[in-house]
Amino acid sequence: MGVTTPAPPKSRYSLGSAKNLVLSLAAVVGMVLVLIMITPRVSSVSGPPVDVHAAAVDVKASTDWPIVEAVGLPEGWSTTSARFVRTTDGFSTWHAGYQTPSGTYVAVEQTMDPTSKWVEAQTNRAPKTGTLEAGGRTWVKYVRDTKVQNSLVDDPQTAGELTTLVTGTASFEEMAQFVDHLEPVAP
Repeated sequence: MGVTTPAPPKSRYSLGSAKNLVLSLAAVVGMVLVLIMITPRVSSVSGPPVDVHAAAVDVKASTDWPIVEAVGLPEGWSTTSARFVRTTDGFSTWHAGYQTPSGTYVAVEQTMDPTSKWVEAQTNRAPKTGTLEAGGRTWVKYVRDTKVQNSLVDDPQTAGELTTLVTGTASFEEMAQFVDHLEPVAP
């Protein structure tokens, strides 16, 4: 004869009602909402400040090129990048990038005696659309309609001189303002 043990009593939690289910769900949702509200969020992401002048001085010292940098830009402009790299067709290119007060981007790029392929690559194969007078020079305008990119090119057509290209998502008005602040790098 075996001894039978009585079944354990049912847990009172397993006998819950729809009301208890809704209250539990509301408590969990409330805790999640509190966590979401107290979690800090960043409204914009930006990199660390870039010392364009220090990079420009290094490039000038190593190449002896009369490269330019933006000096005395109005408040609201910030540096985003500075580098000297090989680009299209192996041309060493000085690049300095900036964010405009309106949040768009503009960069100056310079290289010595580039090919037309270099200019095409830097302007994203945009067609010429006219000229613009800024900074005491006549710049050729390029507009890429299918991708937001405007470019200005000053190509002296003389061997041994730097070609300067200003490009980015900035308007031509902002680019002209930027060009007005380009000066040769001083040590």
